[in-house]
Amino acid sequence: MGLSVAVTAVGICLCFGTAFGSEVARYDNYRVYEVIPSSTNQLNLLKDLEGSSDSLIFLKSGDQVGTKFNVVVAPHKLADFTEALLNEGIHARLLETNMQKSIDEENQRMLSKRAGGSFDFNDYYELEDIHAWLDKLANQYDQVELLEGGHSYENRSIKGVKVSYKSGNPGVFVEGGIHAREWISPATVAYILNELLTNTDPKVRNIAENYDWYMFPSVNPDGYVYTHKKDRLWRKTRTPYSGGCFGADPNRNWDFHWAEQGTSNKCVSDTYGGPHPFSEVETKTLSQFIASLKSKIQAYISFHSYSQLLLFPYGHTHEHTPNHNDLYDIANATIKSLAKRYGTYYTFGNTFDAIYPASGASMDWAYGTLDVKISYTYELRPGQESWDGFVLPPKQIIPTGEETLDSLVTLLEESNGRGYFKN
Repeated sequence: MGLSVAVTAVGICLCFGTAFGSEVARYDNYRVYEVIPSSTNQLNLLKDLEGSSDSLIFLKSGDQVGTKFNVVVAPHKLADFTEALLNEGIHARLLETNMQKSIDEENQRMLSKRAGGSFDFNDYYELEDIHAWLDKLANQYDQVELLEGGHSYENRSIKGVKVSYKSGNPGVFVEGGIHAREWISPATVAYILNELLTNTDPKVRNIAENYDWYMFPSVNPDGYVYTHKKDRLWRKTRTPYSGGCFGADPNRNWDFHWAEQGTSNKCVSDTYGGPHPFSEVETKTLSQFIASLKSKIQAYISFHSYSQLLLFPYGHTHEHTPNHNDLYDIANATIKSLAKRYGTYYTFGNTFDAIYPASGASMDWAYGTLDVKISYTYELRPGQESWDGFVLPPKQIIPTGEETLDSLVTLLEESNGRGYFKN
């Protein structure tokens, strides 16, 4: 519905309750709005509002007139937000009156699930559960080697595994969870890892045994823990900065055209790029680990959510990469393969044009610094029509994993057919 009158502000910015044995951020009576700018002035206002306050959370944003913004608005910020829109002639559609409802439903499912103590793909798991599962795989399979790709500010391990069936294979690096609230990302990495070890389909066995896989489900471990313990919608790292502000966006912090496009210099912003490239110990130590594999890694895959997109470099400029046509054609074949199982529709393109300018991303760094010419980012389910995509129901974990694995088979086959992999 369109906003035509100011709305009275009620409540307070941040409510606290008791859950998981500690105080947690709650989003009671936080409203969610869909806003689509129809002019440059309207777009500029929304971009100014984004990152201006932690009482406005942009679940989805764009960089062009006509693109959709989904904004979570704290109760005490409601009057200011709606007045700002009205003054610029912007209409907004109310999508949800209580953001906490989706989070409570998710929490209830998780609390009721854990009695059996098993690790499966019917629910989301906390970091310690994922790490324990990786330990178990290393003990169970000769082909699995535990890896530490770095560590976090709070000294948690960036734990992963290498899956290798024979020597001489080209390497594929897979990272998940760089944005903490995107829970489907670590779950999808874990699902694919399990399939590489257990799936008997000949095409899956081909990619499992003819590539060495470096799999890291959660490369922002502090942030991921924080989403489970304190704030479900947290995105960044947990590095403390001045003014009581915490964290930088770890996917804007890599040292490749850092802070040139699509990033903020305000710590309160979800897209804060940090005070300098590799300011976050997570990105610094992980990049050092990846760089140690420079001659080995020939494909880089990063999993995010949401919007059902397959992206490739660059994010800092509209100029195309030297192998843009190959990346485009591979992506086209990949999304067609992904759609076959469940009809899930993806779009694709270079980041700058397909979604918005964004510099300092891990995918671009791998491409531009390490010369990894097959470099992609998946924005997983749900599609762009959803507003609560970070709280994806766990019943979608397995379908997401299945269709994504289908697409990875195609991505690697197409890339190999173009001569990108060398043994």
